[in-house]
Amino acid sequence: MKVQFGVCRVELQQGDISQQVVDAVVNAANPQLAGGGGVDGAIHRAAGPTVMAETQARFPLGCPPGDAVPSGPGLLPAKVILHAVGPVWRGGQKGEVDLLRSCIRRCLELAVKHSCSSIAFPAISTGAYRFPVDLAAENSLAEVRSFVTVQSSPMMVRFVLFDGGTYGAFARVLESYVAT
Repeated sequence: MKVQFGVCRVELQQGDISQQVVDAVVNAANPQLAGGGGVDGAIHRAAGPTVMAETQARFPLGCPPGDAVPSGPGLLPAKVILHAVGPVWRGGQKGEVDLLRSCIRRCLELAVKHSCSSIAFPAISTGAYRFPVDLAAENSLAEVRSFVTVQSSPMMVRFVLFDGGTYGAFARVLESYVAT
């Protein structure tokens, strides 16, 4: 599914984010940038050990929730990996929505800074961090729409979603933009 916002395209795809051929790949990282399971594990396995060595050397204090940091791509066919730390869901009263939107926006800012015309996001925080998928879809896509409408960049934003349920949640939100 694809939707245009001015000159920028937002699209959805079900699959493995570590296999995307884009300028920037977003990694759903933990605050220690220590590697892990899910998206984080898949990206580190595909990118190779140089990425972990780089993040440990450049960011020894890690990265706080709501922010993102760049690294080289390792073996991925990208310019940069953006390690985004989303919030752990704690019932919605601890600023989780703002933190999710902040890390999405920070990734988009870093993509522009690194001259990336394309970026691939996972559904940040919806796995082990238990952020409700529908709420994540609504806020992630709203933040992307807001950013690309003003900045006219990156030219292509892709959400690569691991399963059909998550794809469906994101598709419902993206379809609602076509109707408005």
